[in-house]
Amino acid sequence: MSGSTGTTRKPVYLAVYDTLADWEPGHATAQLARAGYEIRTVGPTREPVTTVGGLRIQPDLALDDVRPSDAALLILPGADLWDTSDDLAPFARKAREFLDAGVPVAAICGATAGLAREGLLDDRDHTSAVSFYLAATGYGGGERYVEADAVTDRGLVTAGPTEPVAFAREILRLLKVYDDEAVDAWYRLFHDSDATAYAVLEKAGVL
Repeated sequence: MSGSTGTTRKPVYLAVYDTLADWEPGHATAQLARAGYEIRTVGPTREPVTTVGGLRIQPDLALDDVRPSDAALLILPGADLWDTSDDLAPFARKAREFLDAGVPVAAICGATAGLAREGLLDDRDHTSAVSFYLAATGYGGGERYVEADAVTDRGLVTAGPTEPVAFAREILRLLKVYDDEAVDAWYRLFHDSDATAYAVLEKAGVL
């Protein structure tokens, strides 16, 4: 039960960079791939990167080669580099390109701080690890901070590092991959280990 057909669906771009937090995008990319989306990795260049868990990833594309018109979504995972250098600032600028073009972006953990520095959270409801983490960036959106597991506002999904399942839930809703009942059941299964969700997911063709 998908929100778009295989003939019109565009790929999802997953940003990858050194110190990427392995656990944060996995639920989203796995479910999107199972639903028929192609996942394409985007690095600073085409050179391999190494995650915080020691996995080496060869990017499919360099950031400079990415165009919003070619994508269904840009996913920005967290990484130590978001807080220790300006190396990932180009990814936040690319997120601005996507949002300006009407193409959604999903950011989790440190990536939310990168978007805050870019000014993308000043006029959108959003969340992150904790409010003071974003406040330390000096951004102007503190009044729009929401205490929630994940937040979607005007094409932008945000979440904190402990909420990869809620992050995926919001992405599945945003792209209309499944109907709301199936997405809610998927969340209950993977977040709450609710076995009663199986029946709903089987009926929807998700499992």
